Amino acid sequence: LHLSLRRQRQMCIREAFIGSRWFYAICFAGLFVVETLIALFVRDAFIRPYMGDVLVVILIYCFVRMFITRPLRWLPLWIFLFACCIETLQYLQLVTLLGLQNCTLARVVLGSHFHGGILFAMLLGVCLCFLSDGKRKIIYVFTSLEKEIREMYL
Repeated sequence: LHLSLRRQRQMCIREAFIGSRWFYAICFAGLFVVETLIALFVRDAFIRPYMGDVLVVILIYCFVRMFITRPLRWLPLWIFLFACCIETLQYLQLVTLLGLQNCTLARVVLGSHFHGGILFAMLLGVCLCFLSDGKRKIIYVFTSLEKEIREMYL
């Protein structure tokens, strides 16, 4: 029984951390470092264009969640729409229209190449955000249900 209570307390602490601003800040910082390393050193046809865009959607999600801790059910969808807008601007060659084609930072941040397959990579990132939120909610429901049952019978 003592071991069970300790495990339950550790689960509650872990759940409180996962939904906290610090969790999202740490995830954001880690993903930012990974994205920067990909942008600077990876020159291939899969990791940089596709995995980088999966991660950038999750990066944006973590950034927003650092400031908004209450549950936002449709946040991943809004982030996907934002990413689609950025891809549309890449299709319209915004960097060139603004005369920033020689600015490396503008080309990295805004992007300079459009590819329809990237939208699927971003959709995968959004799905991962939805799944992570859903899993956390399911864990919360079961642990709170377990607490209520334990309080009723103990």
